[in-house]
Amino acid sequence: MTDAPRDAGPKQAAPARPDKAADFGYVGIDAILEQLRRKAMKQGFEFNIMVVGQSGLGKSTLINTLFKSKISRKSVQPAAEERIPKTIEIKSITHEIEEKGVRMKLTVIDTPGFGDHINNENCWQPIMKFINDQYEKYLQEEININRKKRIPDTRVHCCIYFIPATGHSLRPLDIEFMKRLSKVVNIVPVIAKADTLTLEERDYFKQRVRGCCLFPGLPSVIMADLLANGIDVYPQKEFDEDSEDRLVNEKFRFSGSNHNLVFLFPQEMIPFAVVGSDQEYQVNGRRILGRKTKWGTIEVENTTHCEFAYLRDLLIRTHMQNIKDITSNIHFEAYRVKRLNEGQSSLSNGVADRELVANEM
Repeated sequence: MTDAPRDAGPKQAAPARPDKAADFGYVGIDAILEQLRRKAMKQGFEFNIMVVGQSGLGKSTLINTLFKSKISRKSVQPAAEERIPKTIEIKSITHEIEEKGVRMKLTVIDTPGFGDHINNENCWQPIMKFINDQYEKYLQEEININRKKRIPDTRVHCCIYFIPATGHSLRPLDIEFMKRLSKVVNIVPVIAKADTLTLEERDYFKQRVRGCCLFPGLPSVIMADLLANGIDVYPQKEFDEDSEDRLVNEKFRFSGSNHNLVFLFPQEMIPFAVVGSDQEYQVNGRRILGRKTKWGTIEVENTTHCEFAYLRDLLIRTHMQNIKDITSNIHFEAYRVKRLNEGQSSLSNGVADRELVANEM
């Protein structure tokens, strides 16, 4: 039996080269984007988020809602541990989550015990110390002679601060915490369980917290909260790197032509009025996350019901990398400069290890 000749039959034409390759002036510099994408996909991503607020404000539920997974500390710990600690504890849990081939190492840091006691004096100090400890750990890895190829990043990228939906102004504890911590970490304040307020109460409360009046006809407010106390919450307008960044943010910022909208992104929307729920329901044939009441179903991702969708977009879909960049380039850099200037002193970004006294940078 003879083999068929290899050259039998018509030869297939060679595949056409891409138009870019046919272009005499094409070099291929744009291919670096695909190289970076492949490298990032192999390495995966890291994101460390801290939740702070007193018990019962729905911190665990909101985190589970954000990532549509049972990833909070309370979702995986025994019920016997659900007691209020005598002192503030810092507990973290790490999950590997994947979506469409993108892997992310997500660490959720919880602070049980914060704001749950009669005397909450200096209750922010353990949290400040924990954040600084992560900066110190990263700095020590960075200045090693034989440092790791990829330094594990345990720095807190974002802190979600939960404000009780009282309908009044911020408590002294809220002001003290955000004023001090905003200097070392990106703080995103939210009004927890915002469905306990009417829309009018919610709008008025948001104005009181911001310390300014944005809507005509509403009562004037006292200069006592975010603006009056010099609290810088994320994202600060001065961190817009260029006109493109400003343009992206302007799409969400307040438009004076519509006073019925509270879609005032970053500085003007803060604090986000959110509702969290990991319960699924069917509404008009659609699967939704929401809370059922005798008056109807509160849809978590419906922007006419609450501002959860805007918070999710800020933290995950539009600004996650920017949050990490500001942590590295602003907050950690300020800590690094201060520590290196101090040499090997015992102070860590204003927190004395022995006395646990936190001072702002």
